[in-house]
Amino acid sequence: MFLIPVVILLPMVMAVVSACVSKRSALIRDGLVVGTGIATFALCVLLLLQGEGHLTIPAVCGFGLTFEADGFRAIYACIASFMWMMSGIFSPEYFSHHAENRGRYSLFNLLTLGATLGVFYSDDLYTTFIFFEIMSVTSFVMVAHEETPGAMKAAYTYLAVAVIGGMTTLMGLFLTWQQLGTLGFEAMQAAKAAGSVNLTAASWLIVVGFAAKAGLYPLHIWLPKAHPVAPAPASALLSGILTKSGVFGMVVICSRLMPGDAAFGNGLLVLGCITMFLGAVLALFSVDLKRTLACSSMS
Repeated sequence: MFLIPVVILLPMVMAVVSACVSKRSALIRDGLVVGTGIATFALCVLLLLQGEGHLTIPAVCGFGLTFEADGFRAIYACIASFMWMMSGIFSPEYFSHHAENRGRYSLFNLLTLGATLGVFYSDDLYTTFIFFEIMSVTSFVMVAHEETPGAMKAAYTYLAVAVIGGMTTLMGLFLTWQQLGTLGFEAMQAAKAAGSVNLTAASWLIVVGFAAKAGLYPLHIWLPKAHPVAPAPASALLSGILTKSGVFGMVVICSRLMPGDAAFGNGLLVLGCITMFLGAVLALFSVDLKRTLACSSMS
């Protein structure tokens, strides 16, 4: 399915192009960003309408990369690309009053889009992890965009949580590979059903990285800090899509590795309830609108 790599690579390639033309013409740069958003959304819709499509790219980073454009993941990708498209359309108006480092923002904004689509179209945890880590690094720059002391502190908090969560997830992937011999979504489920293996420790380790991005308690600390200091278009994407990439990973673990495991499910339920209540309380006492929205997203 050639459309899958096109959808993922198009924003990344255009990110470099927009950054190169940024100093020459802000108008062309903005046009490229908006056009890329529209084209990416159109391709995601086309993938959704075509039905399932599978792609394997062998030998990349050792294990190779696998992608699947089935209904669930294709819908996630369409929602992500739609939000990026709308953010790109409205960004020029916002940045007309915040003109600093527009080229850099465009570069990392589109790189983050490509990485996010890579997460949603991934068909094994290794591919998910690679694009998840790319997304964490590129979105860090968007949080730090203003370069104020508050923005830098929030960005470093975000990066620290992302790195610690990512390394913990990597440990879980090692354990899962050792016990199942595969990280493919369907293959993991089949391998677990075929043999009696205990994946509780591995699953909780993997969940840590995704929970950090989703803003799940107690890894939520970056969310109320990052939103108020990030540019409004970036804040919208952090809230609307990047946190949902963490939810996507947690859904994979629940449905492929730990379906029907009461202890695991109840543990997530308790953490989810704490997060929901804590987010509402923090929002109630917030006096900053963007922070209130961040707490609402967390809840």
